Amino acid sequence: MAKERDERAITPRGEDYSQWYQDIVLRAELADYSPVKGCMVIRPAGYALWENLQKALDGMFKATGHANAYFPLFIPMSFLSKEAEHVEGFAKECAVVTHHRLGAAPEGGVRPDPASALEEPLVVRPTSETIMYAMFSKWIKSYRDLPLLLNQWANIVRWEMRTRLFLRTTEFLWQEGHTAHTTHEESWKEVLDMLGVYARFAEEWMAVPVLKGVKTDSEKFAGALKTTCIEAMMQDGKALQSGTSHDLGQNFAKAFDVKFQDEKGEWRYCWQTSWGVSTRLIGALVMAHSDDQGLVIPPKLAATHAVIVPIYRDDAGKAKVLDTARSLKATLAGAGLGVVLDDRENLSPGFKYNEWELKGVPVRLEIGPRDVEAGSCVAVPRVPTRGLRDGEKRQKETLSLAGAPESLKSLLDDLQRALFDRALKFREEHSYKTDDYAAFRRDIEKGGFFWAHWCGGAACEEKVKEETKATIRCIPFDAEKEAGACMICGGASPQRAVFARAY
Repeated sequence: MAKERDERAITPRGEDYSQWYQDIVLRAELADYSPVKGCMVIRPAGYALWENLQKALDGMFKATGHANAYFPLFIPMSFLSKEAEHVEGFAKECAVVTHHRLGAAPEGGVRPDPASALEEPLVVRPTSETIMYAMFSKWIKSYRDLPLLLNQWANIVRWEMRTRLFLRTTEFLWQEGHTAHTTHEESWKEVLDMLGVYARFAEEWMAVPVLKGVKTDSEKFAGALKTTCIEAMMQDGKALQSGTSHDLGQNFAKAFDVKFQDEKGEWRYCWQTSWGVSTRLIGALVMAHSDDQGLVIPPKLAATHAVIVPIYRDDAGKAKVLDTARSLKATLAGAGLGVVLDDRENLSPGFKYNEWELKGVPVRLEIGPRDVEAGSCVAVPRVPTRGLRDGEKRQKETLSLAGAPESLKSLLDDLQRALFDRALKFREEHSYKTDDYAAFRRDIEKGGFFWAHWCGGAACEEKVKEETKATIRCIPFDAEKEAGACMICGGASPQRAVFARAY
């Protein structure tokens, strides 16, 4: 007879990585499945991560001259038809509104009222290029109106057949930047600058190392001249595209008549860009850092930086410990740190330790009667801050209560760096150069980034996809220019591309 599974248990990564990921998201209460198939409910813990992520990125966008705006959720179907490659790229993912009210159904209940059919169906926003650029054509008249630098925080609907919480859902949250410029040189600089913003955010805030590069033509955004991206490695060796920045050229400008008069009074089409990241970044955090004990959150994105767990055996000890714990909480909160005091009765310290480890709080602070007498507390980081061996025993540190805010902030900084160093070490240990296609086909099963020569041909790229389920994740910008032979066909290749299986 099959043994019933503990609802709080987490499947080990090495046993079933996919189930491990799902367990972390559900047990740490980041999200849950929605009654609407393919959609998710983001729970408070998950939304707190999104809010911190959003706050940090929003500040970076505004610091580079961008302003926030909001455009409609509904897009006339004819708008998507104006740019042929764009509509072809999104046609199979679009949700369509055809009626504007419900009426009684003959068999009971309700149905769309046949008399309320829309003259033109509306597409639920899969991305906003078309609706935004219809407005750009109204607003931009002169070179003095440029550059136009806008960002939108919004929800998106793309009808997905196979969904996974945060990584791929029918509805998700994201931001999308859209800009218009006078020259291609200026718009290309914008593409690279915003990709740099994403890379800096991923590495400095998420503690996730990324590769920056350009996508192949088959992998680029529908309607773009070029798509640039950042690619991160997850703990199963698969890649996760974690941000994209697109050079749209003048394709959409010509489709939507986005023009300006230059200094000579001549009308010219704008050069445009778009760029975005989504709630899949939360999935990236989970897969890049978490372990078999639960979620691991980088301190810079954590809503709760520390949990205080009081330890006592009798009422006399309880009063002293709780008074000190409450004072410590107030002191840390006053220093701008997110702190929870877990003073729940009838739960053992061990139970609390496990619960807060599962939820990913960066540091646990333990206070017992001896600590009170010594004027200190014991700090336990969620993962080791020194040494990178997976599963290494966590170091405990004794912090003076008098200097607790400064000491805790220093420990959080150490933990942030340790997470990045550990993820970078993992990527380096799972990155390989290969020139042998037969070996590549064998070795791709173990996961990792494979740096291999590619001739640039679509046939070779498609062959790899069909035979290995791997794709070219990007052609890295900072890769060494190294002439060689395509590992698939033997044709000339100017540099290596990065191949991997991906989410």
